[in-house]
Parts: sequence; structure tokens; C-alpha cells
Amino acid sequence: MINADLKIQLDRSAKLSITEQIRLSIIRAIESGLLAPGTRLPSWQSLAARLGVARGTVQTAYERLSDSQLIETFGAGGTRVAARAHVIPAQPEKTPPGSFMKAYLEMTAKPGIFQLGIPALETGLPQQLFARARSSNLLKTGSFSSLVYPDPRGEFELRREIAGYLSISRNLQCFPEQVFITSGFASGLGLVLRVLGLEGKTAWMEEPGFRFTRKGLELARLRAAPVPVDAEGLNVDYGIANHPDAALAVVTPGQQAPLGVTMPLRRRLQLLDWAAASGAWIIEDDYLSELQLEGRPAPALASLDKGQRVIHIGSFSKTISPGLRLGFVVAPPELVTPLSEVSGTLAPAPSPVIQLATARFMHDGHYMRRVRRLKRLYLAQSEALCAQLRMRDAQWVKAGLAILLKLPDGVSDSQVVREAMLSGMAPSPFSSWFGTPSWTLQGLLLGIATAPEAQVAAACNRLFEIIDQHR
Repeated sequence: MINADLKIQLDRSAKLSITEQIRLSIIRAIESGLLAPGTRLPSWQSLAARLGVARGTVQTAYERLSDSQLIETFGAGGTRVAARAHVIPAQPEKTPPGSFMKAYLEMTAKPGIFQLGIPALETGLPQQLFARARSSNLLKTGSFSSLVYPDPRGEFELRREIAGYLSISRNLQCFPEQVFITSGFASGLGLVLRVLGLEGKTAWMEEPGFRFTRKGLELARLRAAPVPVDAEGLNVDYGIANHPDAALAVVTPGQQAPLGVTMPLRRRLQLLDWAAASGAWIIEDDYLSELQLEGRPAPALASLDKGQRVIHIGSFSKTISPGLRLGFVVAPPELVTPLSEVSGTLAPAPSPVIQLATARFMHDGHYMRRVRRLKRLYLAQSEALCAQLRMRDAQWVKAGLAILLKLPDGVSDSQVVREAMLSGMAPSPFSSWFGTPSWTLQGLLLGIATAPEAQVAAACNRLFEIIDQHR
């Protein structure tokens, strides 16, 4: 039977219908873990008698829950809570995670439709890459040997391939010796912040911007100073006027995260001039790198850097998979030696096996073909999603590999996201990208990569049902 602790309180004076009150009560019980997967619900006739409402009222609520795939009917077996891999029953924890880890675990949960930061769900991991990783020939012919410690800066073969690829795709000319292999963007950021040693200094941080970067600056003992983003990216004039003592700026000039705007040449030169004049450093987060859907991707900011103040950080998370935990840092010559020392003692490169497999994957042309294929796929998925939004007269703007959807006044994006997750969707609440409460805006970031054309219509139908329920 239904969990005895479940309480369905009905307010007959509320504007919300009785059917909707019942449906939302059961959703909250499922989301909290009170109703675990497989729990049997009472028949709609029994629940109607218990609540003192018409049978059809409960039946309609059950039908809506079934349409959302939250419950299943098994004939004589009754109606039960559906199995959902991403719903974790509430359990007491001896050491509960902090708010940051809670947000991190939510963002990195089981992939859902509209999720940001990962490649298309159906593309999976490239077979050519892992076939190479399993190949004994790779280990015999590469520089890797299990009998010696690997180069903490990364395998030379991969560093050489990355340097060559950046010269073509990002117009960034560098030597393999300037490339350091990391376990993704976060690892690269940590490595760089440790080397720069700017504890107690001020760092410009895009507003809105990636919350984990903001947290990284905080953990490195820097003061993150919010600088607004306009149609040309980070507002350098604002930063100079309001935080003139900054020793660092962290920017996403190629496609700003999350708004997707590209910083034009004039603004880039202004930012570089500021860094050169003040002796500040710039960390270029090459967010989305060459995954530009319209036109050619802009060159890397570091390609313009004559003063050698830009540290370029990239990763393979969005072009191959975040599961690789593979990224890279391109350092100005001045920082090569200190980065080598920190890599050798505190932050060595990840497994040589996956590095060498990735190097061969790039060398054989598979990586470049994969990027081209992803861009074609994402362009088609973007057009399909935009068509659905036009049909609904929604207000939205393109934001790189996402669509920023405006919500009706008074609707909380975080509440919509929580309910959408129960239906297999994982949009990002726009408000979570802000660090300054007074600047915070509401909206939904709908990831394009994880919105397959075959599923986007049904997903939009359900998403707009949820939004309408919160008006």
C-alpha cells in the first residue's frame, strides 16, 4: 500500500484544481524518496474515497502521472511508482554534502534531455578511441612504458597533436612544450591558480558565469569580482572602473558561458591592453572551443596575445566525453617552468594509456571528423528545437549550444527544473549562473546537444505543461 507517512492535503479554496493538488503531492513524495520505485499506490477508487473526492478527479491525476512516466499500471498487480535511475531515495547521511557538492551532483547526474555540458546522448564514446586504448600495439609503439614514471606534463604524442590541432582550429601557434595535459578544465584551472599564487588578489569573473569557476576562485583564496556580460562579452570598461586592482580575469571569449556571445576584436584588444598595462593574467576558458554552429569559430584570445598574459585552457569534454577527464593548458613561455614543477610534484597528467589513445585518435583524423559530425547534428537539433518554440510563441534567444528560454513573470526557474527532472529532462536554471543576487534573472537554458529531434516535441510539450502549472 501507499506509504503511511504520505499526507495529501487538499485546499478546496485554492485556485489550483483538486486533480493538480493530488498530482503534485504524489510528485513531491516521489522526488523526496518517500515513495520509492516499485511502491504500490492505492487504486484511484480507494484514494478518492479516502480523500472524499470524485473518482474521476483521482483517475485524471493518475493518468497525468502515468503520461509523465512517474507511475505504471500492471493490471492485477496494481499501480506502482515507476523505476527511475536518477531518483535517489532520501537517506540519512553521516556527512551530508555541502551546497556546492549538491549542485555539482545535480549537474552531473544521469543525462537528461536539454542537459548542458555533454555531447549528444546517442553519439556515445568513439569506438576507434577505445579500440586503440585496448590495443597492446599502442602500448608497445608509444612512448609509454609501465616500468617508468610517465611524464607528469603529459605524453608528448598528445601534446604534439593538440598543438597542431590548435594551430588549425583556433589559430593558436604554440610548441608541444607549452602544452600540459590535465584531467579536464577543473584540473587545468586548479593547476594554473596554484602556479599563479594570487591568494588575496581580485579576479574578474563573468556575470553570469560558470558557478564552478567562481567556486574555484574562492577556494584558491581569490576575491571574485563580478563583471557584467553584454552583447560583446565581458564588459572591460566596467571591470576597470569598478575593480581596477584585479590581478586576474577569467573569460570565455569564444562563446560566453552561458550566453554564447563571441567577444569581438575591439573588446579582445582592450582586454589584452589592460592585462599588459596592469601586469594581470587572463585565463581563457575555451568553452565549446570550435563547436560554433553559425559561421567559423573565432580565433583563440591567446592567438592575439603579444604580451604573453593569456593562459589557454581547453578540454575534450564536449567534443568526446566528460568521462575521459581529459583537458589541456597552453602556457605562455614564462610559466612553462613553474607549471612543469607543479605538474611533477602536485598535479601530474592523467593515465598515459588514454592520452596515447586520444593522440592516435587525433592523428588518424577521427577527432576532426567527429567535430564536423557533431556540428551538423547540433545544427539540425537546434533548428528542430527553435521550431517547437516558435509554435508556442515563446520568448527565447540562441546561446551557443543552448537556447535561453524566458519564463513568465513570477515563475521560478529552479522549481521548474526540479519538476522537469522527474520527467527525464535536465535544463539548467539561468539564475544559478549568477553570483550577485541583485543581478539574477530567471530563465531556462535548454541544451541543444542532448535534445534529439525525435524527442524534442514531446519534451517541449511536457516542459511547457510544467511552466503553465507554475504561472
